[in-house]
This record gives sequence, C-alpha cells and structure tokens, in this order.
Amino acid sequence: MSSLPLPIGIYNPVHGLGSHARRKPWIVQSSALKLNLNTTNSPPLSRREAVGIGFCFSLVQFLHPRTDAAAAAPDTCEYTEAPSGLAFCDKAIGAGPQPAKGLLIKAHYIGRLPDGKVFDSSYNRGKPLTFRVGVGEVIKGWDDGILGGEGIPPMLPGGKRKLKIPPALGYGMRGAGCRGGSCIIPPDSVLFFDVEFIGKA
Repeated sequence: MSSLPLPIGIYNPVHGLGSHARRKPWIVQSSALKLNLNTTNSPPLSRREAVGIGFCFSLVQFLHPRTDAAAAAPDTCEYTEAPSGLAFCDKAIGAGPQPAKGLLIKAHYIGRLPDGKVFDSSYNRGKPLTFRVGVGEVIKGWDDGILGGEGIPPMLPGGKRKLKIPPALGYGMRGAGCRGGSCIIPPDSVLFFDVEFIGKA
C-alpha cells in the first residue's frame, strides 16, 4: 500500500436515475486505518471533504511515522576484548573454511570514529575490498580481527563482525588522511568497523 502523502478517498457516485438508484459503499483507506461505511443513510462526501480527510490521515502519518523495529532497536552487540585491546562482536558467524595467512580475500566494511561518523565504506563504492590477509596490506586490527588469535576466533566466509580497534592496532599517533592540519582519522583514534567477510577472492 502506498504511503504517499496524498488524499486517499474513493467515492462511487449514484448510478442510474429515479427512486431505484442505489448508492454504493465508499472506502477511505490509509496504512493504519480502514473504514467501510454504507452510505445509504448519509449524504455523499464532497470533493473538498474527501481531500480534507486524506490530508488529515497524511498529516497524522507524517507526525507519527512508523519506525522499523530493527532500526529502532539499540545495538545489543557486546564486545569481547583480547589482551591486545582489540575487541570483537559477531553479528553472523558464517560457514566454510577459515582464511589462511596470505590468502587473497574480499570483505565489505564500514569504518566509524568514536562519535559515530563514517569515514569510509566499501558499500558506498559498491565494491568490496580485496587484499591478502595477515601480511600487512591492511591495519593490524583488521588482520587480527579476521584471522583471529588471542582468544578471537577466525572469521568464516559470510560472517559479519564488529571490531573495536585500539590506536596501536590502527593508525596510531600519525592518524590517516591528514592534510593541511586536519585528518580524516585523527591521531590516536579508536576505530569501529563493521566487517562482512565475503570469502576468497
């Protein structure tokens, strides 16, 4: 059903002439309300009244929009922290063989700063990142977060994991994307990543 903010009224006028003419029921619908009224004893709505009713329903939906339960639910992911300070939380485990050091893999990701600001996303580019895992092509927090170790299980193809990466396993004191005194990733930043391990490239 459409949720366009347009008047939603359907009126079937009287058909035929004379005393045998019968009125058909009219229906006013919205995604939250459905009225089916028989108009045999009430006068038909004017166009202005139908538009007004539609406007009122639209205004109510605009002022009190429905929220998606998944979007409204708080993030219930509890991080488990390794001795290195790297923390993880699995959203989906995945299945299949675990990656070996040096394997060329594909992964989608969203990177955020502690304030929630997104600094990078492979989803926005429409293409996953391809790299050799465990050989330093990405920050150490990524290598360790995907390969596992220190109590962190390895990711499996199809797995989705949240990573909380301390500065020592991220970009450290230098930060990243620095130009003219400002940095996309400020020095000593804790980084938050949503990683989707697609599998072998």
